[in-house]
Amino acid sequence: MTTAVPARTRALDWRLRFAALSLIWGFSFLLIKVGTEGYAPFQVTLGRLLFGTAVLAAAMAVKRERLPRGARTWGHLTVAAFLLNALPFSLFAYAELTIPSTLAGICNATSPLWGMALSLVALSEDRPTRTRVAGLGLGFLGVLTVLGAWQGFNGLDARGTAMALLASLSYPIGWIYVRRTLAGAGHSHLSMTGAQLLLGTLQLAVVTPLFTDLPSRLAVTPLLAIAALGSLGTGLALLIQYGLVAEVGPTTAQMVTYFIPVIATAAGVAILGESLSWSTPVGAVIVLAGAALTQVRHSAPAGVRGPVAPRLGRGARPAPAEPHPPHDLAAR
Repeated sequence: MTTAVPARTRALDWRLRFAALSLIWGFSFLLIKVGTEGYAPFQVTLGRLLFGTAVLAAAMAVKRERLPRGARTWGHLTVAAFLLNALPFSLFAYAELTIPSTLAGICNATSPLWGMALSLVALSEDRPTRTRVAGLGLGFLGVLTVLGAWQGFNGLDARGTAMALLASLSYPIGWIYVRRTLAGAGHSHLSMTGAQLLLGTLQLAVVTPLFTDLPSRLAVTPLLAIAALGSLGTGLALLIQYGLVAEVGPTTAQMVTYFIPVIATAAGVAILGESLSWSTPVGAVIVLAGAALTQVRHSAPAGVRGPVAPRLGRGARPAPAEPHPPHDLAAR
Protein backbone atom coordinates (compact mmCIF):
# COMPACT_ATOMS: atom_id res chain seq x y z
CA MET A 1 0.00 0.00 0.00
CA THR A 2 2.71 2.47 0.94
CA THR A 3 4.81 1.77 -2.16
CA ALA A 4 1.93 1.94 -4.65
CA VAL A 5 1.06 5.57 -3.90
CA PRO A 6 4.49 7.01 -4.68
CA ALA A 7 4.53 5.01 -7.93
CA ARG A 8 1.22 6.54 -9.01
CA THR A 9 2.43 9.98 -7.95
CA ARG A 10 5.57 9.67 -10.03
CA ALA A 11 3.60 8.45 -13.06
CA LEU A 12 1.21 11.39 -12.79
CA ASP A 13 4.15 13.74 -12.33
CA TRP A 14 5.97 12.76 -15.54
CA ARG A 15 2.75 12.80 -17.53
CA LEU A 16 2.01 16.32 -16.37
CA ARG A 17 5.51 17.40 -17.33
CA PHE A 18 5.16 15.63 -20.67
CA ALA A 19 1.95 17.57 -21.33
CA ALA A 20 3.59 20.82 -20.25
CA LEU A 21 6.53 20.24 -22.57
CA SER A 22 4.19 19.50 -25.49
CA LEU A 23 2.27 22.72 -24.86
CA ILE A 24 5.40 24.85 -24.42
CA TRP A 25 7.01 23.64 -27.63
CA GLY A 26 3.72 23.63 -29.52
CA PHE A 27 3.11 27.28 -28.66
CA SER A 28 6.67 28.28 -29.59
CA PHE A 29 5.71 28.89 -33.22
CA LEU A 30 2.88 31.19 -32.19
CA LEU A 31 5.30 33.12 -29.96
CA ILE A 32 7.76 33.47 -32.83
CA LYS A 33 5.01 34.92 -35.01
CA VAL A 34 3.98 37.41 -32.32
CA GLY A 35 7.61 38.35 -31.66
CA THR A 36 8.28 39.17 -35.32
CA GLU A 37 5.33 41.58 -35.31
CA GLY A 38 7.40 44.02 -33.24
CA TYR A 39 11.03 43.04 -33.78
CA ALA A 40 13.34 41.86 -36.55
CA PRO A 41 13.87 38.09 -36.83
CA PHE A 42 17.48 38.28 -35.64
CA GLN A 43 16.32 40.31 -32.63
CA VAL A 44 13.69 37.67 -31.84
CA THR A 45 16.34 34.95 -31.98
CA LEU A 46 18.82 36.93 -29.87
CA GLY A 47 16.17 37.58 -27.21
CA ARG A 48 15.10 33.95 -27.28
CA LEU A 49 18.66 32.73 -26.71
CA LEU A 50 19.36 35.39 -24.10
CA PHE A 51 16.36 34.45 -21.95
CA GLY A 52 16.98 30.73 -22.45
CA THR A 53 20.62 31.08 -21.41
CA ALA A 54 19.58 33.02 -18.31
CA VAL A 55 17.30 30.16 -17.20
CA LEU A 56 20.02 27.55 -17.66
CA ALA A 57 22.58 29.78 -15.93
CA ALA A 58 20.25 30.01 -12.93
CA ALA A 59 19.80 26.22 -12.92
CA MET A 60 23.57 25.75 -13.09
CA ALA A 61 24.05 28.12 -10.17
CA VAL A 62 21.50 26.23 -8.07
CA LYS A 63 23.12 22.88 -8.85
CA ARG A 64 26.62 24.35 -8.65
CA GLU A 65 27.49 23.16 -12.12
CA ARG A 66 30.48 24.55 -13.97
CA LEU A 67 30.89 25.22 -17.67
CA PRO A 68 32.86 22.58 -19.56
CA ARG A 69 36.59 23.02 -20.05
CA GLY A 70 38.88 22.43 -22.99
CA ALA A 71 39.40 24.34 -26.24
CA ARG A 72 38.35 21.31 -28.30
CA THR A 73 35.03 20.99 -26.48
CA TRP A 74 34.27 24.69 -26.83
CA GLY A 75 35.19 24.62 -30.50
CA HIS A 76 32.77 21.79 -31.21
CA LEU A 77 30.10 23.43 -29.06
CA THR A 78 30.47 26.59 -31.15
CA VAL A 79 29.57 24.63 -34.28
CA ALA A 80 26.75 22.84 -32.43
CA ALA A 81 25.35 26.17 -31.21
CA PHE A 82 25.24 27.44 -34.78
CA LEU A 83 23.62 24.33 -36.26
CA LEU A 84 21.21 23.60 -33.41
CA ASN A 85 20.35 27.08 -32.16
CA ALA A 86 21.45 30.20 -34.02
CA LEU A 87 20.74 29.00 -37.56
CA PRO A 88 17.40 27.14 -37.15
CA PHE A 89 15.98 29.70 -34.70
CA SER A 90 16.80 32.52 -37.11
CA LEU A 91 15.44 30.64 -40.12
CA PHE A 92 12.14 29.94 -38.38
CA ALA A 93 11.86 33.60 -37.35
CA TYR A 94 12.46 34.79 -40.92
CA ALA A 95 10.13 32.12 -42.31
CA GLU A 96 7.24 33.26 -40.13
CA LEU A 97 7.39 36.71 -41.65
CA THR A 98 5.64 35.22 -44.69
CA ILE A 99 4.19 31.83 -43.70
CA PRO A 100 1.66 30.90 -40.98
CA SER A 101 2.89 29.54 -37.67
CA THR A 102 0.86 26.39 -38.41
CA LEU A 103 2.97 25.66 -41.49
CA ALA A 104 6.20 26.38 -39.59
CA GLY A 105 5.19 23.89 -36.90
CA ILE A 106 4.49 21.19 -39.47
CA CYS A 107 7.79 21.87 -41.28
CA ASN A 108 9.52 21.42 -37.93
CA ALA A 109 8.03 17.91 -37.74
CA THR A 110 10.07 16.90 -40.81
CA SER A 111 13.30 16.88 -38.76
CA PRO A 112 13.11 13.10 -38.12
CA LEU A 113 12.70 12.53 -41.86
CA TRP A 114 15.78 14.60 -42.69
CA GLY A 115 17.61 12.93 -39.83
CA MET A 116 16.85 9.44 -41.05
CA ALA A 117 17.93 10.29 -44.61
CA LEU A 118 21.19 11.87 -43.43
CA SER A 119 22.01 9.15 -40.92
CA LEU A 120 21.87 6.50 -43.62
CA VAL A 121 24.73 8.32 -45.31
CA ALA A 122 26.67 9.76 -42.38
CA LEU A 123 26.26 7.13 -39.64
CA SER A 124 27.43 3.65 -40.50
CA GLU A 125 25.55 2.13 -37.55
CA ASP A 126 22.18 3.35 -38.89
CA ARG A 127 21.17 0.60 -41.32
CA PRO A 128 18.21 1.14 -43.66
CA THR A 129 15.21 -1.14 -43.38
CA ARG A 130 12.15 -1.41 -45.57
CA THR A 131 10.00 0.04 -42.81
CA ARG A 132 12.22 3.07 -42.31
CA VAL A 133 12.62 3.73 -46.03
CA ALA A 134 8.84 3.46 -46.41
CA GLY A 135 8.46 5.94 -43.55
CA LEU A 136 10.81 8.35 -45.30
CA GLY A 137 8.82 8.18 -48.51
CA LEU A 138 5.51 8.49 -46.67
CA GLY A 139 6.74 11.47 -44.69
CA PHE A 140 7.79 13.45 -47.72
CA LEU A 141 4.51 12.55 -49.40
CA GLY A 142 2.89 14.22 -46.39
CA VAL A 143 5.05 17.31 -46.93
CA LEU A 144 3.85 17.53 -50.54
CA THR A 145 0.27 17.18 -49.29
CA VAL A 146 0.68 20.02 -46.80
CA LEU A 147 2.21 22.23 -49.49
CA GLY A 148 -0.54 21.42 -52.01
CA ALA A 149 1.76 20.04 -54.71
CA TRP A 150 -1.17 18.98 -56.94
CA GLN A 151 -2.18 22.66 -57.17
CA GLY A 152 1.28 23.77 -58.19
CA PHE A 153 1.97 25.12 -54.67
CA ASN A 154 -0.51 27.90 -55.44
CA GLY A 155 -0.56 30.67 -52.83
CA LEU A 156 2.48 29.27 -51.05
CA ASP A 157 5.37 31.53 -50.12
CA ALA A 158 8.25 29.46 -51.46
CA ARG A 159 11.00 31.42 -49.71
CA GLY A 160 9.43 31.24 -46.26
CA THR A 161 8.59 27.56 -46.62
CA ALA A 162 12.11 26.77 -47.81
CA MET A 163 13.54 28.57 -44.78
CA ALA A 164 11.35 26.54 -42.41
CA LEU A 165 12.36 23.28 -44.08
CA LEU A 166 16.04 24.29 -43.96
CA ALA A 167 15.64 25.02 -40.26
CA SER A 168 14.29 21.52 -39.68
CA LEU A 169 17.17 20.11 -41.75
CA SER A 170 19.71 21.99 -39.63
CA TYR A 171 18.76 20.03 -36.50
CA PRO A 172 19.76 16.54 -37.69
CA ILE A 173 22.94 17.92 -39.27
CA GLY A 174 23.79 19.32 -35.85
CA TRP A 175 22.90 16.06 -34.08
CA ILE A 176 25.16 14.04 -36.38
CA TYR A 177 27.97 16.53 -35.81
CA VAL A 178 27.54 16.27 -32.04
CA ARG A 179 27.54 12.47 -32.12
CA ARG A 180 30.75 12.45 -34.13
CA THR A 181 32.66 15.10 -32.17
CA LEU A 182 31.41 15.24 -28.57
CA ALA A 183 30.98 11.55 -27.76
CA GLY A 184 32.56 10.83 -24.39
CA ALA A 185 33.06 14.48 -23.49
CA GLY A 186 32.18 13.58 -19.90
CA HIS A 187 30.26 16.72 -18.95
CA SER A 188 26.70 16.96 -17.65
CA HIS A 189 23.69 17.73 -19.84
CA LEU A 190 23.16 20.99 -18.02
CA SER A 191 26.76 22.12 -18.37
CA MET A 192 26.99 21.34 -22.07
CA THR A 193 23.59 22.82 -22.91
CA GLY A 194 24.30 25.97 -20.92
CA ALA A 195 27.59 26.46 -22.76
CA GLN A 196 25.92 25.79 -26.11
CA LEU A 197 23.17 28.35 -25.54
CA LEU A 198 25.75 30.87 -24.30
CA LEU A 199 27.73 30.45 -27.51
CA GLY A 200 24.57 30.76 -29.60
CA THR A 201 23.72 33.99 -27.78
CA LEU A 202 27.18 35.39 -28.49
CA GLN A 203 26.86 34.47 -32.17
CA LEU A 204 23.57 36.33 -32.47
CA ALA A 205 24.92 39.26 -30.45
CA VAL A 206 27.58 39.71 -33.13
CA VAL A 207 25.31 39.19 -36.14
CA THR A 208 22.19 41.12 -35.04
CA PRO A 209 23.67 44.67 -34.99
CA LEU A 210 25.11 44.11 -38.49
CA PHE A 211 21.73 43.36 -40.08
CA THR A 212 19.17 45.19 -37.93
CA ASP A 213 18.58 48.63 -36.48
CA LEU A 214 17.43 49.36 -32.96
CA PRO A 215 13.62 49.26 -32.68
CA SER A 216 12.00 52.69 -32.99
CA ARG A 217 9.63 51.85 -30.13
CA LEU A 218 9.26 49.28 -27.38
CA ALA A 219 6.60 46.80 -28.49
CA VAL A 220 5.46 45.27 -25.21
CA THR A 221 3.42 42.29 -26.40
CA PRO A 222 6.06 41.01 -28.87
CA LEU A 223 8.72 41.51 -26.18
CA LEU A 224 6.71 39.41 -23.73
CA ALA A 225 6.31 36.76 -26.43
CA ILE A 226 10.10 36.67 -26.93
CA ALA A 227 10.68 36.46 -23.18
CA ALA A 228 8.25 33.52 -22.93
CA LEU A 229 9.78 31.89 -25.99
CA GLY A 230 13.25 32.02 -24.48
CA SER A 231 12.62 31.39 -20.80
CA LEU A 232 9.92 28.75 -21.28
CA GLY A 233 10.38 27.33 -24.76
CA THR A 234 14.17 27.22 -24.69
CA GLY A 235 15.28 27.30 -21.06
CA LEU A 236 12.60 25.59 -18.96
CA ALA A 237 11.65 23.15 -21.74
CA LEU A 238 15.19 21.77 -21.91
CA LEU A 239 15.25 21.23 -18.16
CA ILE A 240 11.90 19.41 -18.35
CA GLN A 241 13.10 17.37 -21.31
CA TYR A 242 16.22 16.07 -19.61
CA GLY A 243 14.21 15.23 -16.50
CA LEU A 244 11.80 13.18 -18.62
CA VAL A 245 14.61 11.34 -20.38
CA ALA A 246 16.18 10.46 -17.05
CA GLU A 247 12.87 9.28 -15.54
CA VAL A 248 11.04 7.50 -18.36
CA GLY A 249 13.76 7.07 -20.98
CA PRO A 250 14.26 8.62 -24.42
CA THR A 251 11.76 6.38 -26.21
CA THR A 252 8.82 7.70 -24.20
CA ALA A 253 10.15 11.24 -23.90
CA GLN A 254 10.65 11.57 -27.65
CA MET A 255 6.91 11.07 -28.25
CA VAL A 256 6.45 14.74 -27.41
CA THR A 257 7.53 15.45 -30.99
CA TYR A 258 4.27 14.10 -32.37
CA PHE A 259 2.16 16.51 -30.32
CA ILE A 260 4.04 19.66 -31.31
CA PRO A 261 2.57 20.22 -34.81
CA VAL A 262 -0.92 19.42 -33.52
CA ILE A 263 -0.66 22.05 -30.79
CA ALA A 264 1.07 24.54 -33.12
CA THR A 265 -1.75 24.19 -35.64
CA ALA A 266 -4.50 24.51 -33.02
CA ALA A 267 -2.83 27.58 -31.49
CA GLY A 268 -2.32 29.28 -34.85
CA VAL A 269 -5.92 28.76 -35.91
CA ALA A 270 -7.62 29.48 -32.58
CA ILE A 271 -5.50 32.40 -31.36
CA LEU A 272 -3.97 33.99 -34.46
CA GLY A 273 -6.92 33.25 -36.74
CA GLU A 274 -4.77 31.54 -39.38
CA SER A 275 -6.65 29.77 -42.14
CA LEU A 276 -6.61 26.00 -42.39
CA SER A 277 -7.40 23.95 -45.50
CA TRP A 278 -8.07 20.23 -45.44
CA SER A 279 -4.63 19.44 -46.87
CA THR A 280 -2.79 20.86 -43.84
CA PRO A 281 -4.09 18.49 -41.12
CA VAL A 282 -4.19 15.52 -43.53
CA GLY A 283 -0.64 16.17 -44.65
CA ALA A 284 0.50 16.67 -41.07
CA VAL A 285 -0.88 13.27 -40.07
CA ILE A 286 0.96 11.66 -42.99
CA VAL A 287 4.20 13.45 -42.03
CA LEU A 288 3.93 12.26 -38.43
CA ALA A 289 3.14 8.70 -39.51
CA GLY A 290 6.18 8.69 -41.76
CA ALA A 291 8.36 10.19 -39.03
CA ALA A 292 7.21 7.49 -36.61
CA LEU A 293 8.10 4.74 -39.09
CA THR A 294 11.59 6.16 -39.60
CA GLN A 295 12.24 5.64 -35.89
CA VAL A 296 11.35 1.92 -35.93
CA ARG A 297 14.41 -0.19 -35.23
CA HIS A 298 14.21 -3.97 -35.35
CA SER A 299 15.96 -5.81 -32.54
CA ALA A 300 18.81 -8.09 -33.51
CA PRO A 301 18.28 -11.84 -32.94
CA ALA A 302 19.42 -13.25 -29.62
CA GLY A 303 23.18 -13.68 -29.48
CA VAL A 304 23.78 -11.37 -32.46
CA ARG A 305 25.38 -8.02 -31.80
CA GLY A 306 25.23 -5.41 -34.48
CA PRO A 307 27.19 -2.18 -34.76
CA VAL A 308 26.96 -0.05 -31.65
CA ALA A 309 26.07 3.58 -32.06
CA PRO A 310 28.52 5.99 -30.47
CA ARG A 311 27.22 7.24 -27.16
CA LEU A 312 27.94 10.51 -25.49
CA GLY A 313 29.45 10.55 -22.05
CA ARG A 314 27.34 11.16 -18.98
CA GLY A 315 25.16 14.12 -19.81
CA ALA A 316 27.22 15.06 -22.87
CA ARG A 317 24.36 15.54 -25.29
CA PRO A 318 23.87 19.24 -25.99
CA ALA A 319 20.48 20.47 -26.95
CA PRO A 320 19.30 23.14 -29.23
CA ALA A 321 15.97 24.27 -28.23
CA GLU A 322 12.41 23.57 -28.99
CA PRO A 323 11.10 21.56 -30.03
CA HIS A 324 12.60 18.06 -29.49
CA PRO A 325 12.44 15.29 -32.41
CA PRO A 326 12.57 11.49 -32.18
CA HIS A 327 15.89 11.26 -34.05
CA ASP A 328 17.70 12.70 -31.06
CA LEU A 329 16.33 14.26 -27.90
CA ALA A 330 18.85 17.08 -27.84
CA ALA A 331 16.88 19.55 -29.79
CA ARG A 332 14.63 22.55 -29.71
